[in-house]
Amino acid sequence: MQRMIWAVLAAFLLSLAVGPVMLPALKRLKFGQNIYELAPKSHQKKQGVPTMGGLMIALVTLVVALALHTGGFDVKTDMMLAVLLLALGNLCIGFADDMTKIRRGKNGGLTPSQKMICQALLAAAFSAYCYFHPLVGDHIIVPFLGVEWDLGVFYIPAAMFVIVGTTNSANLLDGLDGLLGSVALVDMATLGLLALFAAAAVSGMDATNLGNLAVLCCALAGACMGFLRFNIYPARLFMGDTGSMFIGGAVVGAALLLRLPLLLVLIAFCMLISSLSDIIQITYFKLTHGKRVFKMAPIHHHFELCGIPEPKIVTMYTLVTVALCLLAILSVA
Repeated sequence: MQRMIWAVLAAFLLSLAVGPVMLPALKRLKFGQNIYELAPKSHQKKQGVPTMGGLMIALVTLVVALALHTGGFDVKTDMMLAVLLLALGNLCIGFADDMTKIRRGKNGGLTPSQKMICQALLAAAFSAYCYFHPLVGDHIIVPFLGVEWDLGVFYIPAAMFVIVGTTNSANLLDGLDGLLGSVALVDMATLGLLALFAAAAVSGMDATNLGNLAVLCCALAGACMGFLRFNIYPARLFMGDTGSMFIGGAVVGAALLLRLPLLLVLIAFCMLISSLSDIIQITYFKLTHGKRVFKMAPIHHHFELCGIPEPKIVTMYTLVTVALCLLAILSVA
């Protein structure tokens, strides 16, 4: 528990220190956000705001997590390293996407097929790692029931689907100032507590590995907290796909290693609802030849176009996330 608290505090303070250095550096490099031409009118004033602040989140998380890591590094079983590799792999995809947008000068990065191939390869590697990990295997925990499901040969494809889906959902949620950072802060703190509970139930290196995973989750929570200093409305810095993909990878990676992917329905609800609203909008639009369910998708933009200010939407999403994460904790306590 002490390491977890230190991780949050250290990451928070380090983010506050790195932010004022990174912000002018990104401005000098002209790494500005390109706003989608069909975005709400209120977003047009955000054109040129520095992006790729996710590099700061990742750097701070990496430094703090590794500094507080204990028990030596075993690539085969080290959960912290596994989640970091998944998150950093997704960060690279997001970074390439951001750089493509900046170079083209418009809001269009990598093609969907390019993203999907890279994400599928990452997801396959991490799913296989989980499958052969002695603490994970092909079993997942069913919340509230206290039983386990044996997925057998279906584990790897199911895990791949969850990884790609959650990562892209996190990316879609990053559409309002402070939205993803606020939700991710609560999500990672929750996963940190769940990892702590899991560590208390085992001993030896298993407990050490789960403890290190808890530290990583708390480090990312602290990094998001510090990042919000620059990202809350009106944002002076965006995390970009670089940050959203990193966060999505960390959230789903931790959940899978804890054998709690089903809990993502609660923990990552606000992320998943973004994807679901997008799918509903696109499907309905095609079936009805141009009609829409929402004024704009993902659904947080619908709320925005209904006249709800960005800060209120972010507060609403954060409170919903807190409530659902508390329920998630109770489901396995």
